Amino acid sequence: MNTGLTSSLNHVLDTVTAGPLRVPGVVAAITGRDGLVYEGASGQRTLGQVGEMTTDSVFAMFSTTKAITATAVLQLVEEGRLDLDAPARDYLPMIGERQVLEGFDSDGSPRLRPPKNPITTRMLLLHTAGFGYEFFNEDYNRLAREQGLPGIISASLASLQTPLLFEPGEQWEYGSSLDWAGLVVEAITGQRLGEVMQQRIFEPLGMTDTAFTMTPSMLQRRACLHQREVDGSLSVLEDFILPQDPEVHMGGHGLYSTVQDYCRFIRAWLNDGQGDHGRILRPETIRLAETNGLDNLKIKALPGVIPSLTNTVEFFPGMPKSWGLSFMINDEDAHTGRPAGSLAWAGLANLFYWIDRKNGIGGFWATQILPFADPISVSGYLGFETAAYRYLTR
Repeated sequence: MNTGLTSSLNHVLDTVTAGPLRVPGVVAAITGRDGLVYEGASGQRTLGQVGEMTTDSVFAMFSTTKAITATAVLQLVEEGRLDLDAPARDYLPMIGERQVLEGFDSDGSPRLRPPKNPITTRMLLLHTAGFGYEFFNEDYNRLAREQGLPGIISASLASLQTPLLFEPGEQWEYGSSLDWAGLVVEAITGQRLGEVMQQRIFEPLGMTDTAFTMTPSMLQRRACLHQREVDGSLSVLEDFILPQDPEVHMGGHGLYSTVQDYCRFIRAWLNDGQGDHGRILRPETIRLAETNGLDNLKIKALPGVIPSLTNTVEFFPGMPKSWGLSFMINDEDAHTGRPAGSLAWAGLANLFYWIDRKNGIGGFWATQILPFADPISVSGYLGFETAAYRYLTR
């Protein structure tokens, strides 16, 4: 390993876990096409408890789950079992029951109409189907408050029975589409999503610490979730664990994993679909997935509707950004050194990754803090990425 790179990145991790305004603990890694070029850990898994953060710590991955679900979808496309542009109801009839929200009546009940366009699986991967999240959309939040719609974290089928926010295909709105995409995978394969992922993704990549239901070993290494309070202090959310016997394997947010495992997934995307122990996608499928699928639409900032869960979020403010199958694409070079056309996304508890196929570099930064877009974690992550590029591309 490059000693200058290691020293620089260790400094970023140690700085972000020190002082009054800090993160409890962080694990971060950089992978090239041939393997890890850096991995490090700093801080604690749980504030106030014995147990330092280690590189094999287990994290609730939240929305970094989405790209893995999209991979399972794309595998079925390759096999001719799924047409991205066919109505998704052809595979999963209940998605055809979703109606478009046109507003609220005076008594607060939602006004609904049938959509004119059928939802396709491509729309699900692109977030153009019409689904949102209650913590990023005021209408969904109102449905939760006034109509008793369960929160998405419940991993229940009822939590997905939401109206569409617009006519399918006409806008971009980040939300629960990948949970629906996971249900499409289940309908086609006749298996639970976690079984599909285990056989078709985790085993070929050597991902032994990734699952919807944690093994005893994973539970022992789990990093606790923390809450950033208004005054900047941190409290421990010790009982906050995603459902371990979920009704739905939530393809949008439900996995637990390690940074080491996720870097194996990133590496397969750097290597045109070839993993450490087998191929998961064809090169031409990777090229399809990394292409902007939004035409003239651009992704937008995500407003923080529930402040305890998320701040308002925008990556690289002011820069145009597109969406592929299923990643954010920065349309211009980023100030960190990440080139235009790279793939990236994040998870609610301040987990961030990027995949730079041009330079053969990817990275993952994992903390366990709410709300999302925590300024301390974001600045640490951006410093980490910037330092990586300073050493790896000169």
